[in-house]
Amino acid sequence: MSINLTTHAVEKSVYGITVSFFDSAGASVAPKTLTWSLTDTEGAVINSLKDVVISTPASTETIVLKGDDLQMIDQAKGKEARLLIISATYDDAVLGNDCPLREEICFVVENRREAV
Repeated sequence: MSINLTTHAVEKSVYGITVSFFDSAGASVAPKTLTWSLTDTEGAVINSLKDVVISTPASTETIVLKGDDLQMIDQAKGKEARLLIISATYDDAVLGNDCPLREEICFVVENRREAV
């Protein structure tokens, strides 16, 4: 399952993606482990951001991308898609302990060329 955000990131700017975690009953839950990676749609890692660990995850986390994290690969394009891949484990009262979670959040980076 992927999640598409409605607000686009601006190249070389700053962009925060807030993720919240819930168990199968809908209760807020803090993951036991949490990592994230940033890739293009072909799976190439952006700016060496692979398996970044959030050491003490909370039930809601904001992942901040900025500068080179939001660099366009092809400057001739007006927009490019990126994937923020979330991997976590959590305990669920119904499904059991150490449940794996993997989600992809798709967002768009817009090229805002400077006026010539």
